[in-house]
Amino acid sequence: MTRTITALFDDRADAEAAKSRLSAAHVDAGHVSIHDKTSPGFHATGRSTTQDVGMWSSIKNAFLPDEDRHTYEEGVRRGGFLLTADVSEEHVDEAVRVLEEADTVDIDDRAQQWRSSGWDYAAETGAGAGVSTGVSGCTAGADDRRTDVQGEQSIPIVEEQLVVGKREVDRGGARVRSYVTEVPVHEQVRLRDERIDVQRRAVDRPITDADDAFRERTIDVTATGEEAVVGKTARVVEEVVVSKTASERVEEIDDTVRRTDVEIDGERGTTSDPNYRR
Repeated sequence: MTRTITALFDDRADAEAAKSRLSAAHVDAGHVSIHDKTSPGFHATGRSTTQDVGMWSSIKNAFLPDEDRHTYEEGVRRGGFLLTADVSEEHVDEAVRVLEEADTVDIDDRAQQWRSSGWDYAAETGAGAGVSTGVSGCTAGADDRRTDVQGEQSIPIVEEQLVVGKREVDRGGARVRSYVTEVPVHEQVRLRDERIDVQRRAVDRPITDADDAFRERTIDVTATGEEAVVGKTARVVEEVVVSKTASERVEEIDDTVRRTDVEIDGERGTTSDPNYRR
């Protein structure tokens, strides 16, 4: 059994990279295609219908409810690129994980932005609203019974597919800033001062040759002193280092998906196609 996974990208390069990721991951995916405004059947205006499915005619197993289908069409109409891939049941989780690592568009968030700017989806009578994330698979709409032009009645067999996306959220942060403060500093320094004393003393003794009497002479004496000199030097005494690390964790998701089942009560005159196999 295969399921169709859909993912919207803003750039073709991102869509091509996602396609390459699927191939490199050896995911059992077939009919991997990228659709844009040039794709066959794309409606530049208006919306696809059950009678005119537009570009969805080339997408196998694209059982999307009208709201999801028209949201993706709006994304392509606004220049986006839609990647679709038919993935076997056992490789769905791996395919979703691979596409999550690509730059996919969160379709719910993008649709909300479009609605805030005036775009809206008006559900058709009998159509149900599905829920999709950045990487969306088949989502089921409400049970829709309709009568076609030939008067035949048909019940679509639709099933939901659980697809988990991811988005970045703010986990908090840190701000580190530096500023300058002044701190009073008190220090003591011992200073030396000199002074000159001149005294006269009374002396009464005989003269000697050492006195060198009656010779003119001059004595020069200089007094010195010390004064405080203040200087400053700067040194790096500490560093504050700001960094962040990233880690990965696995979160288990438990949910339920729905599928339309049909019971056929055999009556006379009832026939079925023997060649049909799901």
